[in-house]
Amino acid sequence: MHVLVLHAAVIFVPLLALGAIVYGFAAALRPRIGWAVALLAVVAPVAALITKLSGTEFYNRLLSAESVSPKGKEILDGHMSNGTTTFWLTLALGVLSLILVVLTARNPRALPKIVDLAFAVVLLVLGGLSAWYLYETGDSGATAVWGTY
Repeated sequence: MHVLVLHAAVIFVPLLALGAIVYGFAAALRPRIGWAVALLAVVAPVAALITKLSGTEFYNRLLSAESVSPKGKEILDGHMSNGTTTFWLTLALGVLSLILVVLTARNPRALPKIVDLAFAVVLLVLGGLSAWYLYETGDSGATAVWGTY
């Protein structure tokens, strides 16, 4: 199951990151993309959570079958840690994106400039970190599956 559902996170987390950053910095585009950012702000964290939960089940099954070498377990532990971080960063990005969409839904320039800029910068940081940890999670997962250790 994990191998299938992880593709949803691979698609939706970067889309949320990109959409949130554009929404944060381009107030003129907010009326056109607000619905998509709001939808991604819900879907991406759910996809990340389902991926994390299915990965935990897969990990537990591998350990109970005693089919993991000590080095493999170390790689998988790092993979799981990265996946957990990815989930929490994506959840924070989703919540902050939803807050900004709600605050600016009727008027894209409703917030004071400094608050608007603060939202944009935080969305940029969270979006970048979410994308980075998604990459790191995928890389460590691929190493666990295809690596020689």
